[in-house]
Amino acid sequence: MIASDFISYMNEHKTIVTDGATGTNLQARGLPAGTAPETWLLEKPEEIMRLHKIFIQNGSDIILTCSFGGNRIRLAHAGLAEKIELINQTAVQLARKSIEGQKILVAGSIGPTGEMMEPFGTLNETTVFDIYRQQAQILIDAGVDLLVVETQYDLNEAKTAIQAIRSISDIALVCSFSYDRGKRTMMGVKPEQVIETLADSGIQAIGVNCGKSLETNLEVLIVLKSLTEIPIWFKPNAGAPIADDNGSVHYTISVDEIGAQAIQWVNNGAKFVGGCCGTSSEHLGAISRFVKSN
Repeated sequence: MIASDFISYMNEHKTIVTDGATGTNLQARGLPAGTAPETWLLEKPEEIMRLHKIFIQNGSDIILTCSFGGNRIRLAHAGLAEKIELINQTAVQLARKSIEGQKILVAGSIGPTGEMMEPFGTLNETTVFDIYRQQAQILIDAGVDLLVVETQYDLNEAKTAIQAIRSISDIALVCSFSYDRGKRTMMGVKPEQVIETLADSGIQAIGVNCGKSLETNLEVLIVLKSLTEIPIWFKPNAGAPIADDNGSVHYTISVDEIGAQAIQWVNNGAKFVGGCCGTSSEHLGAISRFVKSN
């Protein structure tokens, strides 16, 4: 879907519901902690499709492919470096099969490289550009409707990712940041800096995903809305993560709480709403019911 068609799609919908968490939901279904979700694309494709279908049943208008870690660096860490094309192609194919003719959009999920750019790390801009271009090209060729560059924390990396994608396609594009240090990303980036840098970059939506608490994510949403007319993509965690003595992470926001709070997201300017870590299908169903009934 080219950018202009996506803009028309947005104009036809008051609020668009995305999906819930991939990693934490697959872990609840048996994916070992620390194992890349992309491994199940080949080992347990039925579980990937099952999750997509459950999200759709609970109101998703857009589902994200299981390809967040589908770039060559992250796949190398998972022992899948030689299967980058197969992994990303399979992610799109399983999402497409899950739709079963319904009018649901498939978004290609693209996460950060997993390593730092210079001067904080060893990756130079040319390498990062090629990493994003490679994954984006595979996802585009496999048939995604749009791309979502998500959970970004480095403004330079996000800008490079957008430039890489725009060098090969005018596909609809969302760029979303994780503000996990209150109203700043891990690298200290503020929403004001994001808008200043990316407002004219050719993206169709600017986002907030993952992050910390619902309260601080909402504060970021409010700031973004005050600064830009670009539609806002909002996929927070199901509250702040809490680790127990065994190292397991839990999310404490209830289904009813997240549904009720979703109204605030829409009222404060979110065009796209969904959830990130800890967001179950039940959470998503509550979000969908609340926003689509108001």
